[in-house]
Amino acid sequence: MGRSLSASFYDRPTELVARDLLGAVLEHTSPEGVASGRIVEAEAYLGPDDPACHAVVGRTERTWNLHGPPGVAYVYFIYGVHWCFNAVTREEGHGSAVLVRAVEPLRGVELMRRRRAKVRRDVELTNGPGKLCQALGIDGALDGARLDRGPLRILVGEPVPDAEVDVTARVGITKAADWPLRWVVRDNPYVSLGRPGPVQPRRRARR
Repeated sequence: MGRSLSASFYDRPTELVARDLLGAVLEHTSPEGVASGRIVEAEAYLGPDDPACHAVVGRTERTWNLHGPPGVAYVYFIYGVHWCFNAVTREEGHGSAVLVRAVEPLRGVELMRRRRAKVRRDVELTNGPGKLCQALGIDGALDGARLDRGPLRILVGEPVPDAEVDVTARVGITKAADWPLRWVVRDNPYVSLGRPGPVQPRRRARR
């Protein structure tokens, strides 16, 4: 570990990036120290033709960095409580990204425990998008940060074979909730507790 994924890695269809992010390492270096985790769950949000993607509202102040360039962070606040981290994909202006939903802690576990002091079990440190942002110290100050250089990086990790990956519907949304756009490392204890619904073939938007 130590080599960042290049910007060209993200300049591809969002579904491919989401799948290939499994096994990569999300790392944040802050004044408190370094905290990192292996990505074990990722969801694709495809852009303006995806009803569940923030890009449907266009390029606003909030969604500015969602629209690229590829390989930057899109970090947003949700429910007035949690930060969520996304890696932006495809060409600049499109508005698509991968939501990292869970990581398996690697470095800085003690730091994560301090940041999430109310958590009783380590398995609950990073098994959700808001949890991992709190544990790794990711917040809105990192919105738009390049992911191929510090302080927030995604590093090359150990690839996850297809035989160890499940593809499901996305969780926690109401629109296009049956599209098969969530990739998880099978049986990994750090995968989030969200329960996906039934999967339907993804409908192509009318032009």
